[in-house]
Amino acid sequence: MTTASGQASEKAHALLGGVRKLDDEWARVAGGLGEPELRAPSALPGWTRAHVFAHIARNADGLRNLLTWADTGAETPMYASAEARDEDIEAGAQRGVADILADFVASAGRFEQYAAGMPADAWAREARNRQGAPVTGVVVARMRLSELTIHLADLGLGHDLDQVLTLLGPLAEDVVQHAITSRSAHLPALRLVADGFEWSMGAPAKTTVTGTPGELLAWLSGRSDGSALDGAVPRIPAWS
Repeated sequence: MTTASGQASEKAHALLGGVRKLDDEWARVAGGLGEPELRAPSALPGWTRAHVFAHIARNADGLRNLLTWADTGAETPMYASAEARDEDIEAGAQRGVADILADFVASAGRFEQYAAGMPADAWAREARNRQGAPVTGVVVARMRLSELTIHLADLGLGHDLDQVLTLLGPLAEDVVQHAITSRSAHLPALRLVADGFEWSMGAPAKTTVTGTPGELLAWLSGRSDGSALDGAVPRIPAWS
């Protein structure tokens, strides 16, 4: 195993530790939900909490497909199509409470189980995301951690983004970095600072924006307009 492969494997397993922690937190939250709570609106326009649970379940299966691709080299796209993804989420959201929550637990377990069995050198190999861009196995693990982080806050059940990121400790930096990378085409040269973390893009970065990690993540993910941040916050397109 090369040094690069060893570093990729080490990083992936650190990220998977965060995934397991948030899977446990999602399961804890889910255990207290009944029909009224699950059918209530989430923070996402047009989606109930049931839709969020269905999405996070299908995301687990989709990202497991990408791990399979990176592991075996056999092309296994995240979803059959954008339409199939949307249809699966909608269908999943209409199921009964017990089935929705069981689906979440089972899909999370499938992702964790496959990831646990990944060969060390597979984490540095590539698949392609929904947009066709290459992503390593490590990035896939980071994608899963980011989805669990952001959507736990979207449930509106006692977690804001800062609270979720606090659960992750130093892995919070990875989640914010993933959002920055995802939005890089829309960001000017910029320095972002939050609670001991710092990210720079472009050279040289003349603008500094500061806030909490959660405030930065909310802005980067389209969940706030950045008004809680300090500095000349640039306008960026809506999240899509």
